[in-house]
Amino acid sequence: MGGIDFRSRVGVWWSSDRWPVNEVLSRAREIEQLGYASLFYGEAGGKEAFTQAAALLGGTDRLVVGTGIANIHARSAPAGEAGARTLGALHPGRFVLGLGVSHAPLVEYSYAGSYSKPLSTMRDYLATMDAVPPEVEPGGQRPARLLAALGPKMIELSATAADGAHPYLVTPEHTARTRELLGPDKWLVSEQAVALTTDRRTGLERAHQHLHIYSQLPNYRNSWLRQGFAESDLVVGGSEKLAEGMVAMGGADAVAAQVKRHLDAGADHVLVQIVGGDPSADPLPALRELAPALGLS
Repeated sequence: MGGIDFRSRVGVWWSSDRWPVNEVLSRAREIEQLGYASLFYGEAGGKEAFTQAAALLGGTDRLVVGTGIANIHARSAPAGEAGARTLGALHPGRFVLGLGVSHAPLVEYSYAGSYSKPLSTMRDYLATMDAVPPEVEPGGQRPARLLAALGPKMIELSATAADGAHPYLVTPEHTARTRELLGPDKWLVSEQAVALTTDRRTGLERAHQHLHIYSQLPNYRNSWLRQGFAESDLVVGGSEKLAEGMVAMGGADAVAAQVKRHLDAGADHVLVQIVGGDPSADPLPALRELAPALGLS
């Protein structure tokens, strides 16, 4: 599988679209200093994923930077492959290309595309990437590709046509099932949302706010049903059961224990996403508090 130079088994997932890029970069440097091995971020109509990766990679020393995910409807497969190979050549082992089919509302309204047959669309996209000739970056190796995989068929495609999977909003039990489908030799990078508070009411408020948009998207609703939740849990913002299942709440030790559950279930790397009262809140205070409990330095 494609090489990734993770220097620890825990990284960060941060939706930083609302932040000026220079401020994102200054926080990325501290994230690296705290011992987190990676910084992943999404692409949903905000900053362009590859440009942000170039800035973060160039402004840090060892931090792995990952798209979590780059929307395949936002650029052609040859353009995505060429950009990824260039970033991989400049920063060997430090760029991870996470790819996803996104969601029907975003694709159809923001990108004026078609969301029919997402599995075959992804399969064709990967095949077109593979066909890009090596001359686009002579001597460079293709960086690791991870797929935003929730269902069994996309997970299987992650094993056969990519270097692994990057599941989002999943339980440790889902991580275990994903590992079984991937096999032992593919990357598994799981995301874990975190509400760092010992006040249960505050934790639930943050979790419900975080789940508000996701609970209205069919991909996540179907994923949660496969994970054992019921239709009654899929109210807007999620039920308490869903909120507690998707968001680790409590002090630093409780959060670290949930991260360990993902690692014990077969994840190679876990990304903590700080969920605060404000979606644009600075994640660093919580990341500083968490780092010792996670064994980082």
